[in-house]
Amino acid sequence: MTTPILATKLYAPPPRQNVVLRPRLIERLHEVLQRKLTLVSAPAGFGKTTLISEWIAACQQLSPQVCAAWLSLDEGDNELTRFLTYVIAALQTVAPSIGADLVPLLQESQPPTDSLLTALLNEIARIPDHILLILDDYHLIDAKAVDEALSFMIEYLPPQVHLIIATREDPPLNLARLRARGQLTEVRVRDLRFSPSEATEFLNRGMALNLSAVDIAALEERTEGWIAGLQLAALSLQGHQDSSGFIRAFAGDHRYIVDYLVSEVLDSQSDSIRRFLLQTAILDRFNASLCDAVSGSQKSKELLESLERGNFFLIPLDDKRQWYRYHHLFADVLSAHLMAEQPDQIAELHRRASTWYAHNDWLPEAIQHALVAQDFQQAATLIERAMSEMRRSRQEALLLSWLQALPEEIFRSRPSLSIHYVGTLLQLGRLEGIEARLDDAERWLTALLEQPDSPVAGVESGDWRRWSASVAMYRGALALIRGDAAAALRCAGQGLEVAPDDDDLLRGSTAGILALGNWALGDLEAAERWYSECINRLERIGHYSDAIGCSLALADIRLAQGRLRGAMSAYEHGLQLADQSKSLLRGTADMYVGMSQLAYERGTSTAAVQYLSKSEELGVFAELPQNQYRWCVAMARLRQSEGELDEALDLLQEAERLYQGDFSPNVRPIPALKARLWIAQGKLDAAVDWARERRLAVEDDLSYLHEFEYVTLARLRLAQYQRDREVHYLQESVSLLDRLLSAAEAGRRAGSVIEILVVQALAHQQRGDLAGALAALERALTLAEPEQYLRLFVDEGSAMKMLLEEAAKRHFAPNYVQQLLSATGTPEVSTATARATSTTAHLSEPLSDRELDVLRLLGTDLSGPEIADQLVISLNTLRTHTKNIYSKLGVGSRRAAVRRADDLNLL
Repeated sequence: MTTPILATKLYAPPPRQNVVLRPRLIERLHEVLQRKLTLVSAPAGFGKTTLISEWIAACQQLSPQVCAAWLSLDEGDNELTRFLTYVIAALQTVAPSIGADLVPLLQESQPPTDSLLTALLNEIARIPDHILLILDDYHLIDAKAVDEALSFMIEYLPPQVHLIIATREDPPLNLARLRARGQLTEVRVRDLRFSPSEATEFLNRGMALNLSAVDIAALEERTEGWIAGLQLAALSLQGHQDSSGFIRAFAGDHRYIVDYLVSEVLDSQSDSIRRFLLQTAILDRFNASLCDAVSGSQKSKELLESLERGNFFLIPLDDKRQWYRYHHLFADVLSAHLMAEQPDQIAELHRRASTWYAHNDWLPEAIQHALVAQDFQQAATLIERAMSEMRRSRQEALLLSWLQALPEEIFRSRPSLSIHYVGTLLQLGRLEGIEARLDDAERWLTALLEQPDSPVAGVESGDWRRWSASVAMYRGALALIRGDAAAALRCAGQGLEVAPDDDDLLRGSTAGILALGNWALGDLEAAERWYSECINRLERIGHYSDAIGCSLALADIRLAQGRLRGAMSAYEHGLQLADQSKSLLRGTADMYVGMSQLAYERGTSTAAVQYLSKSEELGVFAELPQNQYRWCVAMARLRQSEGELDEALDLLQEAERLYQGDFSPNVRPIPALKARLWIAQGKLDAAVDWARERRLAVEDDLSYLHEFEYVTLARLRLAQYQRDREVHYLQESVSLLDRLLSAAEAGRRAGSVIEILVVQALAHQQRGDLAGALAALERALTLAEPEQYLRLFVDEGSAMKMLLEEAAKRHFAPNYVQQLLSATGTPEVSTATARATSTTAHLSEPLSDRELDVLRLLGTDLSGPEIADQLVISLNTLRTHTKNIYSKLGVGSRRAAVRRADDLNLL
């Protein structure tokens, strides 16, 4: 079952009403068409909708290239995804291809991002015709997210698009700024009031009343040009012989006038019409078939046509005049009369409407009417029927509002509702109440097990295993959110034992929980195995979007395992799944971001940039909540490699702002990435503050979940030693790296092992232990060569270059080492090398490569003879190099040379 966009939505300008054209306002609106926004703001009954529809008709007479996309809003449009989906549907009435790929992303991206809105605006910009986008009844919107999205769209609106907002109250947009920029046209009450001449034209020609000038002036004075009041008065006057006496008889404010005049209109109608009006007042929108079902009449079509001819505040919603609505003021008074005269019929009327909507597969409206009727059993049945599609299309917010409207006793006899309630709350990140719902479902399942033959609503006899497995799975998901991976594994394992073999969605979802739990605990082999099963089952039932998301997680796991080729295979498989869909799926752009990171690691920066551009072209970054932050992280690494450290830091700051956690373990937290960048910038105090905030200490117990942070801490201690020459920093770094290496090896995390060995090699180099440094480096090279790691070594800078040169002399992995050394000769080799080259250029005479080698060893604890031995030179040659270094740096001692080199970022 597919939940359709409401067929009763108004997506085109309403047909022109029998109201005289208002040339003074139409002409004014023509003159300001080049502005971004026209705001028509006035209370009910001032003809806002009629004016706009007349203006559109006039525009299209002058220029057939002008297209109008009309969206009539209601209270249900306060959810951002729903609002934007309807905006796209309205635009598709003038350009059918607009947003075709974006609608699935809107439903799956929670919440939709500015970048997704950018993609929509880019599509609109490619349309050559002038577009008028009308949002009618915007006062019914009371959602900050919708207001912010609309503000963004206004800010970047293409020049050929003009937005028109009709509302009873000013929207919370930055109207002052638009007004100051000359981008806003305002039509307000003073503009919309009928002038005496317009009132004469309307009453005598439009309504055929033939009133005197005195009577018209009296009416205009009493209504203050209020159009709804004039129209109601005209309808009432059609049944009175003494027009002047009737006009003198009523006075007061708008509310009083409406009540008085509608009562007059209703009293003059036949019983059948009056009954029809009151009974159909419960409907926001209606057609003849729906009216027949609600009113019990078989003549609704004729009645609707008659009411429209009689100007009974009936607004057609399409050119074929199949769907209508009442004017809001008229509907309000009709509802008040219905409540006063037939209160016992209201629930039954809503129940009939619900039945009609359900029969026609418009489940959202069917559910809403059932809830208003307080027919909670029917509402629950309909919610169960709609549940799967609502979850699939990511309409959890609307689904939750329905579930919250049900009384508690409904859930006690319907375990499916309790279980789906839990899934909805988890998807929305709302944990309160989940435990109680799961307890309710378990109690019911226990009772069913004890009395298997008892009839219980919502569950057939063979469903016990499915519901039990679902409860266990959700308990596992809840444990994951709370950080208890062991409990998650235990619960998910219990669920898998009872889940039906043929339920691919349930078994696949449970496999996903098992994968996540093992991943958080560092058992990557088990995590990979479970993710593979999860993906296979989701593929089998066509849940390609979820399978793509799992492919992203699988690639992350393989990267931690040091399997770059395996990660690339996961990304490519994700793209293959995306190709099987008719529309762009969430997660597709993530595949290209991951491929960019792999290309960068292998030294092909051009390809890395191309992959990121491809990700952007696919429709911005909204396919997964993580995607936008991942894109920023990948671009930050590229910028850092180019020496643009400040820009890289800005990108990481943006990534941190955009990050949205989910069930996946956050094993590479952005604050740790920022700390590494601060270390590269020499801003060690900032990195120290990070470690203090995270309460990291070298003696802490280690876990895979925080492994990346502790490797970062080891790097920080090494940098502190280079700056302060305090041996305890170096000792702490070496000790921590030894423990990290043992843990990573035990967990078979080759990706972590390679990085730890690289940092170990640098630490041993700082100790003056070249043999130890080369031993660690050789192991790293052995593990890295099959997967062709490159930037992991090259980005360490000149210190690593010297070690690689020593490795080349000893014929370690000769071809691979030569490849790495060749990469260090390129301008983008590393931030450290680029910075050192730039700095030495400002010296009176740059240091030679050999002098840089000597300078680096001067920063260790090695004696002069030991340095000479390390570099295989004589002691006299070492003294010559040292003298030259002192002269070029302008210092007179070894300690001063090291400090000066630190200041210049030469070490």
